[in-house]
Amino acid sequence: MEGPALEIHGFEELPSSSEDFSSNIESRNVPAVFHGCLKGWKAFSKWNPSNGGLDYLQERVGSSIVEAMLSRSAPVFYGDLRSHERVPFPFSTFISSCKRRLRSTVDTHSVCTEPEGCGTVVANSDEACLISKDAHQVYLAQVPISNIKNKERSSLEILQDDIIMPAFLERSPLASINLWMNNARSRSSTHYDPHHNLLCVVAGCKQVVLWPPSASSFLYPMPIYGEASNHSSVDIESPDFSMHSRAKNSMNHSQKVILQAGDALYIPEGWFHQVDSDDLTIAVNIWWQSNMMANMSEHMDAYYLRRIIRRLVDKEMNQMLQRSSVHTGKTRQEVYGKSSNEEAGHRDRDSDDHTYGKDLKGNSQKHGTILQQLEPVGLQAFHELVSLVHDSINVAGQSQEGHSTSVKGSTVHLKEENIQVMTASFCLEDDPVANILWTLKPLVLQHVLSSMVHNFPRTLEALILHMLTPVGAEVLTQKFDEMDQQTTKEEQNGFYRLFYSVFDDQFAAMDAILNGKELFAFQAFKNVLEKYLGVNLDRPQSSVR
Repeated sequence: MEGPALEIHGFEELPSSSEDFSSNIESRNVPAVFHGCLKGWKAFSKWNPSNGGLDYLQERVGSSIVEAMLSRSAPVFYGDLRSHERVPFPFSTFISSCKRRLRSTVDTHSVCTEPEGCGTVVANSDEACLISKDAHQVYLAQVPISNIKNKERSSLEILQDDIIMPAFLERSPLASINLWMNNARSRSSTHYDPHHNLLCVVAGCKQVVLWPPSASSFLYPMPIYGEASNHSSVDIESPDFSMHSRAKNSMNHSQKVILQAGDALYIPEGWFHQVDSDDLTIAVNIWWQSNMMANMSEHMDAYYLRRIIRRLVDKEMNQMLQRSSVHTGKTRQEVYGKSSNEEAGHRDRDSDDHTYGKDLKGNSQKHGTILQQLEPVGLQAFHELVSLVHDSINVAGQSQEGHSTSVKGSTVHLKEENIQVMTASFCLEDDPVANILWTLKPLVLQHVLSSMVHNFPRTLEALILHMLTPVGAEVLTQKFDEMDQQTTKEEQNGFYRLFYSVFDDQFAAMDAILNGKELFAFQAFKNVLEKYLGVNLDRPQSSVR
């Protein structure tokens, strides 16, 4: 799971008031278990199948026609519309099947015969429920007892007399109260609800595995534009990890709750959950609108959308860099193939003398002194950057296939493999230039770049205009921001004047850096759409299971 702040807690009674619930539970946005709090309901005693409850329900609402969930994939019931259908079903017929089931049931393994006991919360659970292979394909799922939102009269409305509405919900904007009833073990697919949910187990047992909204990237939610956008696209029976590789780690972010008859579970809006129900389990759930959604002004939606996406993109960009940096434990000699710092420095100077000889003409002793004043790590980075540029670029006159461009009148040829890296690199481990920039402290990098201006300006120009990848541009601009926080305004202006003086067209250099940075941000944006909205900009996704 994601830490103590998201740990599910258990309580021995329901909140006594809406204020109590709002301040102590709802404000945490974390599920909560209430043990034995439903035992005062008439439904708890009168609906119990082991104590004549099926006869009672038959007498009260047996003549009703309800909408049942019919699924070819039973005992697993997937929520997307392509995997099930809603069919009218006589409630009396379903009750009769439950009675037959009750007579033939042998007390075998159950989803709730767990050593942890009643109402237990368990983190990081594995698959724990055995589901009978001969389970019926019909599930009374989300059958309205009261539909406040649509103001429709329900054929099961009389059952509301057997339910005590919790005091903390008396002033809440209710959406609906629903009956859930199965005659054989069943499993619902992983999904979230757009409302707060109080799941009340009246008879039988349910096991609920929960994930916070922040873990949705591991669950691959259906596309936001689809009819089942609140469901996970991962097949919970036989997941395809080649398609959903992140799902391998989904259980590391989960918690498990076991609910016995009389227990209730508060599931905040947006929390993903997968529910396993034992034989002949009867439950009621109450949905209501959260305070946050109730108070959200519609005219602010577009602004909130942009702010939330921007925040997720920023988080994703940081994760892309942090995830990449984990792989940078090799020495620089291993990464770049240099035998020693001295050899790298010797090679850099020879190469620059040969290919950019004009850079060294007229260099004063002052410039040499600047280079000598570099810190050891800065001097090493300086040599590596110059060497990388010279390894990747060939000046006119040398035979080399690749892309041609111009740097201050000199034709430059980029090797084809370097073109591919520069246009598509979003990972530090794939990008030696970005790797060097990443490891340097801001002011050390400032000294390195200043030394390049004085000693190898053409190399610096080629580095920025032709070697800087999207991840390199992102790292460079982050370092620039950190430099600005550690220097005065006068020092900042002096450095940037010096840095951009290398380029014939300073605006072209700035565009190259900013365009790369925006490409990196766009990749992060694409990742966010795929992780949290199920939208892939590269190819359309089908919701067909």
